[in-house]
Amino acid sequence: MTKLLQDRVAIITGSGRGLGRSHALELARHGAKVLVNDIGACQPGSPAEGVVKEIQAMGGEAFAHDADVTKPEQVEALVKQAVDKWGRIDILVNNAGILRDKSFAKMGLDDFRLVMDVHVMGAVHCTHAVWNIMRAQNYGRIVMTSSSSGLYGNFGQTNYGAANMALVGL
Repeated sequence: MTKLLQDRVAIITGSGRGLGRSHALELARHGAKVLVNDIGACQPGSPAEGVVKEIQAMGGEAFAHDADVTKPEQVEALVKQAVDKWGRIDILVNNAGILRDKSFAKMGLDDFRLVMDVHVMGAVHCTHAVWNIMRAQNYGRIVMTSSSSGLYGNFGQTNYGAANMALVGL
């Protein structure tokens, strides 16, 4: 029996744990080949390595890559490695994210900027890197993981809320 995503290739950023891990496992369960991206993914015993092993244990294909989504050259290398290995990219899940919670009055601009860089510019870099590949294939799906903090706000999360609302616009 053919699975829904058989022979599709997915990149999921921030997929070493949490929601990203869930995305990776579910896409693999439906037959997708999965590139598990997370900072530190190539370190022995990393959470991303564990996700790869879980996918392989269920008969799927996966490998880990530790690209920092805030660095376009690392994202380009991640995309190239996926294309070199599997010949295409069908799905991108922009899930990478961080928290730097503080009230706005106490938050430094570096913490605000870092959250924006990871969430927003990380999604921009990854989307830009796969865009022409998906266009040439006449197929591709891009998913943005976001939070209700963008719509409703949350104390201590002005940076996180702004970044998540920016993803809605993207």
